[in-house]
Amino acid sequence: MTKPRLSVLDQTPVGEDHTPDQALRASVDLARAAETLGYTRYWAAEHHGSPGFASSAPEILAGALLAHTSHMRIGTGGVLLPRYDPAKVAEVFGVLASLHPGRVDLGIGRAGGLARDFPQRLAQLTALLGEGGVVPHPPVPPQMWLLGAGRESARLAGLLGTEFTFGHFFSPAGGTEAFDDYRAQFRRATGRPAGGALAVRVVTADSAGRAEELAQSLLLWRARKDLGQDAPLPSYETTRRHRWTGAGAGAGQGAPHGPRLRGARAGARRTDRARRHPRGRRADRQHPDGRPSRPAALLRAAGRGLRPPGGPAGGGRDGRRLRP
Repeated sequence: MTKPRLSVLDQTPVGEDHTPDQALRASVDLARAAETLGYTRYWAAEHHGSPGFASSAPEILAGALLAHTSHMRIGTGGVLLPRYDPAKVAEVFGVLASLHPGRVDLGIGRAGGLARDFPQRLAQLTALLGEGGVVPHPPVPPQMWLLGAGRESARLAGLLGTEFTFGHFFSPAGGTEAFDDYRAQFRRATGRPAGGALAVRVVTADSAGRAEELAQSLLLWRARKDLGQDAPLPSYETTRRHRWTGAGAGAGQGAPHGPRLRGARAGARRTDRARRHPRGRRADRQHPDGRPSRPAALLRAAGRGLRPPGGPAGGGRDGRRLRP
């Protein structure tokens, strides 16, 4: 069995007693550690208007990460293309790839604006990064990835011949079908076999006890976000003081996409101020349900019904490992 290649998708979360600038510096530190540990890629996510995330300009953060690492691939996960002029995105990544040839990934997302012209914008961006496109034209163009959580995005990536990442952390259902569509369309369009990557939520720590603390903080943050309380990730001390109501602890059992934490919608009450741990590395949507339980059980439930394509890490290239 092929050993999976792991990567990091970093949302640069802000901890409860920390500031956004500290979170950004923590991302640089984490990227250095990931490179030392042999990770393949490190991507910066894009979020706007949220006190829990500091990465509103992933292309800028990617530049800093490239400057502080030496060989690991660095990129975005992803630039929200509907917000920007494709020509400007191509110029920015042309500069990055010229300064760091062979190391730059351009991950693209379709959120952030009207999506009806997204296929045309993505095709324009692809053309601008090719021969005769923007100046500077890098000696090794950035590798383009389309991030999606459905079959439509998978087919579009295959049609344009780009790489594809399925956001299992965002929408766990349908990954196998999306990768099947992507690989079939990619082969028709390019005549080559396709790879791909699978982005999953993973809780990691130096011990099982610490992983449990991080997982419970994540659960409380997600429940409060569902209530409309967009705040930094609570620390374990805050989480430990929190008391879940019976309705909040047991809501949503048997949800179609695996367990989901719906305590906020089903009556979980807020008993203290939301606060966040500085080293959180998390994804946005898929969240376990009921009273916080062991991280391993949460991850098993989260992956219910999805066969990772191309091997245990998914995609045959890189698993996406999110640092909580």
